[in-house]
Amino acid sequence: MLSTLLGVLRSPVVRVGFLVVVVALAIVYVVQDREQIADAWSRVSLGSVLLALLLSMVNVATSGASWRAVLADLGSPLPVRAAARVFFVGQLGRYIPGTVFQFVAQAELARDHGVPRRRTGSALAVALLVSMTTASILVTGVLPLALHGRELPGWEWTGWLRWLTPVCLVLLIPQVINPLLRFLLKLARQEPLEHRITVKGLLLSAFWAMVSWIAVGLQVFVLARAVGADWSATETLALGVGGYALAWMAGFLVVLAPAGAGARELVLAAVIALSTGSGGAAVVVLGSRVLLTLSDLVLAGIALIGARSTLTQLRSASKSDD
Repeated sequence: MLSTLLGVLRSPVVRVGFLVVVVALAIVYVVQDREQIADAWSRVSLGSVLLALLLSMVNVATSGASWRAVLADLGSPLPVRAAARVFFVGQLGRYIPGTVFQFVAQAELARDHGVPRRRTGSALAVALLVSMTTASILVTGVLPLALHGRELPGWEWTGWLRWLTPVCLVLLIPQVINPLLRFLLKLARQEPLEHRITVKGLLLSAFWAMVSWIAVGLQVFVLARAVGADWSATETLALGVGGYALAWMAGFLVVLAPAGAGARELVLAAVIALSTGSGGAAVVVLGSRVLLTLSDLVLAGIALIGARSTLTQLRSASKSDD
């Protein structure tokens, strides 16, 4: 049964179909609010849009670098071109409701490069934990600098995040995460990993994750300043970095929504509105969504163009054994 399913996942029709579906869903994700988005763009200068787009692409690219660092630590140091194809194309699965599609897509694409599925899945799980940890650090350490005692009405529940940071840090200790991965793989009836997660690999992954958060925080900062944020530049920057990290965490927990749609925007709007008002916050939220989605699609397209021919990849995949 499993071999049949994996054979289906490797078929050219299924792979092309996957790309068609996720690109369509990503476009729908943006087009459904096309009138509001068009109005938002009319309020932002072209220079601000281009700078925010560049920062969005840095955010996505460094997220990939964080994942690649973990995968290399587990014994599969993929070349940049191969890692880009696996990560950028595979992560389009986020636009299909349910987190599992991202795991499946990346695992199948990585198999083309000789990476065992359990290693790819473990790398993505650890990279997401690193992202959650670094995000919670920014929320608890940076966001208060922007708020300066101001309250975020209706979001008192975020107080529990102060307990999440130490929990995540403990989970990332090699003596904790390695036995945990071994246990989870055993539950999934998979062989244990050949290599253990190391402090060096985790620190490199965390570095790239922090760069990623700072880049997207700068994206929010650029958009907020473009619509007339009335706080100081330092406060607005802290609001953008910490606010987006908080919004991402909320969106991540809503696993049934494509790319955290809805929850992420709701939280980000509530935070940014403190500086821009509700109208300006709507522009920032819609602009951020469009630019990040565009970055996902552009980087996935570049990765596909830069990869070896599809025919060679599929032939290699069909000859490889599990």
